Amino acid sequence: MPSIRETHRLPYSAEQMFDLVADVGKYPEFLPWVVATRVRDDSEHEMTADMLVGFKALREKFTSRVLKDRPGTIKVHYVDGPMRDLDNNWTFRPFADGGCEIDFSVDFSFKNRMFEALAGQYIDRAFRKMVDAFEARAAQLYGSSSSSAQSTA
Repeated sequence: MPSIRETHRLPYSAEQMFDLVADVGKYPEFLPWVVATRVRDDSEHEMTADMLVGFKALREKFTSRVLKDRPGTIKVHYVDGPMRDLDNNWTFRPFADGGCEIDFSVDFSFKNRMFEALAGQYIDRAFRKMVDAFEARAAQLYGSSSSSAQSTA
């Protein structure tokens, strides 16, 4: 199964970044290709959510189960949609200076192997664009001290 992983050090707290990632209902406001979201159930430790992703005329719906362990981890498990599998994990490690390190990984596989080979050429760029969107959203919400953000991927 193909996977992508990135680690970034950001000037925002682990709690702030956890809250940003856990707020699935706001994804259409800042994530590229996310057309709509619907949170079916949400509790302190678990959420079930649908996400409609689109590019031009193509639209696909994904359902995921989200396990939350505040403020350290968010694990997203694929439930239903056009793929064979799509899981991602967020780990938030606080630093004494108030910032945090974020480790983000995505594991995915398509139902159609040929499509997986084609999409694999673009997945890395799409992944980086989404990570950048989370960082830009953090700067918008918590202040633009993001000049100290560093990628350690």
